[in-house]
Amino acid sequence: MPRLDLDGLTARPAQVWGGIRLVPLVREQPMAGLRLRREVYGDTGGGAGDEVLVDPGTRYVSYIPHGFVADWSGEGPETGGGPGAAYGTQLGSGRPETVRVHRHHRMVKRLPKDSRAAGGSGGPVTRARFLPLHLALEGYLALHFGGPSIAWDEWSRQAVRHGLSPRAEDAYLGLTVRGLGDALRVFEIHPGQCGVLIHTADALAAAFVVPHPDDYRALHPSLLQDLFGELVHQYAFYGGRVPEFGARIRDGRRLETLADLRAAAREQERAWARSYTPLLAQGLLSASYSFERVYRMGDFTLRRFLPSFHRGDAAGRAGRRETEQHIGEVISDHKGRTAYLKTFRLSDAQIRRGHLLSRLAAHDWQLDRTAEALGTGREELVRRIHAAGFGALLNAQLLNTHVRTPMSRTPT
Repeated sequence: MPRLDLDGLTARPAQVWGGIRLVPLVREQPMAGLRLRREVYGDTGGGAGDEVLVDPGTRYVSYIPHGFVADWSGEGPETGGGPGAAYGTQLGSGRPETVRVHRHHRMVKRLPKDSRAAGGSGGPVTRARFLPLHLALEGYLALHFGGPSIAWDEWSRQAVRHGLSPRAEDAYLGLTVRGLGDALRVFEIHPGQCGVLIHTADALAAAFVVPHPDDYRALHPSLLQDLFGELVHQYAFYGGRVPEFGARIRDGRRLETLADLRAAAREQERAWARSYTPLLAQGLLSASYSFERVYRMGDFTLRRFLPSFHRGDAAGRAGRRETEQHIGEVISDHKGRTAYLKTFRLSDAQIRRGHLLSRLAAHDWQLDRTAEALGTGREELVRRIHAAGFGALLNAQLLNTHVRTPMSRTPT
């Protein structure tokens, strides 16, 4: 499953509010066997500092206004972990030096058949709670999180021991994206609508798809509590008004009844869908992704995905908009059809960091080999690593030589 698809979904004419363009996605028939609903955490619907119990004694702390609960038939797998790993190759007697390994708890939790029932037990597991977009962001933040696999001289001891810990990225709440709240409130939901493409300044900000129209009606307001990238926030704030969809019935066509007018309007809708739908999500659907299976739900599979982080030719990008790449999560059935989709558009800086980490990992974290693959020199690569926020991974001598300016002494 190297690519995403929106087969079975039809785009309706865009709804424009200022710099926000919403493109409704409609299914002729809902996808059977899977339903999604919203689960709110906290008395006020969530906020910074909320905690969700992942496992007994383990809590995930973040801004989590809501989670999604998926209903299906079947039971998901169990996961496990190990206590630690040896630090490098060691010879001799005695206890080896080890690096503590924290058990990785997935952001998906199995729920009883009816978690709202008293006691919450009884019956097979046919429900799971997962945190929308946190699942995808966790995958991006964990990208080559372990750091250098070999203790090369250029890397600090902390880099070899602890890798990229801590790792953080910026995101914006949907409520702060200018015009998004008004657009979601003003426009009506189409009959059969199961998703939406959100554009800011005609740049695709996010895609959201669910299996059933009732699910979309229930989850439509949750878009204001989703996470959006820095680029999307800037486009919405600084971008101007985008052109609205307009339909014109050709002059000379005879319309004698309301049925003729309705047929002409439907033809305009179909023509719009044929002409503009491929362009509206071209960057999302034409890219290739690496998928990681997170949870099995009977005939459905929940995966998160990362882009290739391909940068392309720098000269070819001159004067163009930032590279469009997305991370996200998708639930597909056994035929590969998309039942659920939620995406997060990365900023150009986030793409550069992902590209840099991927190139370093592909060349065993050797600076000279990586620099050669990137078509640059060792000094420039060191500066890129520092500018990307990974300077702490390099040893102090390397940073002082290539990045920091040594302090000069004043003669006395």
